[in-house]
Formats: sequence, C-alpha cells, structure tokens
Amino acid sequence: MEALIWIGSVIALVGVALLVWCIVLAMRARRSGLPDDQIRAALQKVVALNLAAVGISALGLMLVVTGIFLG
Repeated sequence: MEALIWIGSVIALVGVALLVWCIVLAMRARRSGLPDDQIRAALQKVVALNLAAVGISALGLMLVVTGIFLG
C-alpha cells in the first residue's frame, strides 16, 4: 500500500501545482489591462481549470488516505 500513498502524493502535488498555475493566470488576466468583458472571459476559463485542479488534488488526497488505512 506504500505505492498507493506515493501515487496519491504525486497526484495531490500535481493538483496543488495546477492551483498555483491558476493563481498565476488570474493575476496575469487582472494585470493585462484588457476591457472588463475580456478579463471576465479569461477568469471564467481559470475558474474551470481551478475546479479541475481542486478535484485532482482531492483525488490524490483520497488515495493517500486509502493507502494509509489499508497499510
């Protein structure tokens, strides 16, 4: 079950990295100086990516917890 913990850790870290990338994208969009409607469209894409990143991170954490319980 140790492998399950490591795999879950990697997946969780990928999710956290995607969350950091979402922050970078949102900051770029806000600093771009584009009109409000274009900024809003860019941020809507970031929200979708953010939701996926949270899901990936949660999946990784579930694998880690499962590996701990089974180990």
